[in-house]
Amino acid sequence: MADPKQEESFRVIDRRLFNTEGEIRDEAVREERRKQETEPSATSPLNSSAPVPPKKEAGAAKSSQTESGRGTSAAEADLPKPSRGIQMLINFVAQNAAMLLGAYPDPRSGQAMLDLEGARELIDMLDGLREASLGNLASEDEKLLLDVLGSLKLSYMEMTKAAAKAMQEKAKARP
Repeated sequence: MADPKQEESFRVIDRRLFNTEGEIRDEAVREERRKQETEPSATSPLNSSAPVPPKKEAGAAKSSQTESGRGTSAAEADLPKPSRGIQMLINFVAQNAAMLLGAYPDPRSGQAMLDLEGARELIDMLDGLREASLGNLASEDEKLLLDVLGSLKLSYMEMTKAAAKAMQEKAKARP
């Protein structure tokens, strides 16, 4: 005997707008017309026969005109612009982390200092900034943040290994 659960079937409806050749499917056009006819129109009765231009094309035309005639696409217009404030924040935190890793001398004492815990906290702050702003930064800002994070993490690892090696040598020197 066949199990009733196995006899149940389901139906798949293809709702894609384009076929495999990249052309608009006839069913999609018909369905779109049906939706427009059933939904009440927000336009006046005098303008109801006029075709409504798609919003995406109108937005793209406006953005390309406002970009001083460069002819940019809507995707390029949606990209965030580089922010001087973000770049300054990244540089500020990165310079302090580098100073704690001994790359720069302390402005007060003039000597290089090594504070691995403090440097790690600042690196973690930059890493948190990267995670929080994922997809919201301009490409230049994101590249700067990734470059700074990479170099700081590499410096941190080098300094951690050097400090561990120095502690081992110091421990061996003690009788």
